[in-house]
Amino acid sequence: MSSSRRRRHTRSPAAGPLDDDDLLCEILLRLPPQPSSLPRASAVCKRWRRLVSDPGFFRRFRLRHRRNPPLLGFFEKYGGSPFRSSLEAPNCIPPGRFSLERDGDDYDRSMSLGCRHGLFLIFLMKPRQVLVWDPVTGDEHRIAVPAAFDQDKTVGLVNGAVLRPAGEDPHFQVVLVVADDKQQALACVYSSKTGLWGNLISTPLPYEADGSPLPTMVFIEDSVLAADSLYWKLTGNFEGILEFDLVKQSLAVIRVPLDMYGEGRRFKIMRAESGGLGCLVLSYDCAAQLWKRKTDCDGASSWGLARTIELDKLLSVKSVCFLGIAEENNVVFLWNTIGVFMVHLQSLKFQKLFETNIISYYHPFESVYSAGTCVGGGHDGAKLLLNTQDD
Repeated sequence: MSSSRRRRHTRSPAAGPLDDDDLLCEILLRLPPQPSSLPRASAVCKRWRRLVSDPGFFRRFRLRHRRNPPLLGFFEKYGGSPFRSSLEAPNCIPPGRFSLERDGDDYDRSMSLGCRHGLFLIFLMKPRQVLVWDPVTGDEHRIAVPAAFDQDKTVGLVNGAVLRPAGEDPHFQVVLVVADDKQQALACVYSSKTGLWGNLISTPLPYEADGSPLPTMVFIEDSVLAADSLYWKLTGNFEGILEFDLVKQSLAVIRVPLDMYGEGRRFKIMRAESGGLGCLVLSYDCAAQLWKRKTDCDGASSWGLARTIELDKLLSVKSVCFLGIAEENNVVFLWNTIGVFMVHLQSLKFQKLFETNIISYYHPFESVYSAGTCVGGGHDGAKLLLNTQDD
């Protein structure tokens, strides 16, 4: 046998794609963003555990799935904002896993304003600050608010929103809105990139001669992000919608048809299935109407009824109360005397979560989390301690 033939028999085979750590990481990054995905991957072998437990890998995993996050559960608006998981085993998150340490004064003088892009926004009354909290990493940012949002100069409560830009930008923005004593809507934007608030933006609020004697206020419900704008409900003398255009940095007031509010009907702002502005109208006969706002080629806007959902037949209930909407997953939370339901508006699949006779308001939390996460100081210190046992 020739020496060349012998060498062919002893030559090592070409390395397979899974033998390349970089390529394997790219494959693992594409696992579904469920809490159990990475712990299960870590149980395959020591090498996989080493790769997915790297803090840099987890940051990349969160960034990759930032715009398609699962609905992990919700925070209650009142009662200290406790978290409750909406997932079933093995993805169910233990109670207390997302817990914000606050003293008694913070609980008494704070107001939760909602979650978006994995962040939770809380308005602190004294001192006058906003708190931006990442429940997964534990990061907290306290930011003093502009003087225009002082309680003595405003009508109703301050509302706001937190959001992150698309892509891998780690920074965030906070937008605060309120009605002032001159019947104007005010808005101001904070950027974590600059550490500064921008200029104050204002627009007049309509006055209806036959409307409520109360002044027009920004209703204290979660904002809705649709396309490049944030939206809040207006209530009081005028029933409508306040729009903040993130690109133009401008405020505008949007009127809604009488068919969407009034006796026996309540409308809730939501993202339409097309991605634009929509509304969910609940009536006392347990029907839910999905409306969407359309703009024609000439730039004129109008409202149209998209579809109707007969909740009484779907859930076998006679009446419901609205608790919150998860905008990325198109899921609505509803309450009835027999319990809390979670309904996916596109598929109409529903799930009864639990029984309660207490009506609260929920802030759905949509984010990427892996079971066994341990925080060790901010984004850079976040570690994934992976195991196959329950927490």
